[in-house]
Amino acid sequence: MKVSLLRRLWVALSIHVVGFYASTINRFRILGSENIPAHGGVLLASNHISGYETVFLPWAVLKNHPLQMVWAPAKEELFKNRLLGFFFKSWGAFPVKRGRDLRAGKVIHDLLQTEKVMLFPEGTRNKDGVLGKGNRGVGKMIYEARPVVVPTALSGLNHWKFPGVGQEGRVVFGKPLNFSDLYQLENSKETHIQIVERVMGAIAEQLEHREQAA
Repeated sequence: MKVSLLRRLWVALSIHVVGFYASTINRFRILGSENIPAHGGVLLASNHISGYETVFLPWAVLKNHPLQMVWAPAKEELFKNRLLGFFFKSWGAFPVKRGRDLRAGKVIHDLLQTEKVMLFPEGTRNKDGVLGKGNRGVGKMIYEARPVVVPTALSGLNHWKFPGVGQEGRVVFGKPLNFSDLYQLENSKETHIQIVERVMGAIAEQLEHREQAA
């Protein structure tokens, strides 16, 4: 997708302001960033525990991939305030209607051919940090778009307060998942479920490793 240099510079500047708060004033650690491809369609499939991740994940990605964009579908209610809506859109967020939004689905599919897209397969925020069930629609999206899928595990952010100092949190980007066996199967509900279950399993595994290391 064509994005002006001015917009890319704005994102790069503002993302470093976010990063200063996240990783300097506080202790948001970024692990596994080498697993994110520099180019091509990439789906960052993450658990959803806090509102912070909508700006911290782009920071974690763009820190090592400057002047790129991280696109993200977001509930349309966030865009009702014109000022906030302008800010979100400038960063790469776009509104999605509740239920089945075919237009948004096509936008995501097209973006995943060449761009980095952030998505929360659970479809809702789980403030207790417990990983929920993945949405089958995400499995369908992966099957049809065939992007590189990077399982992404967030922890700690559900306990953060704003403003805060010294708060701990982290994101772990896992190795890209292999779906070659599932891509050989029929484009069906059962296949989509298997795909999203593999994604959620990879996220869960990273969260378990974090708990064992704590």
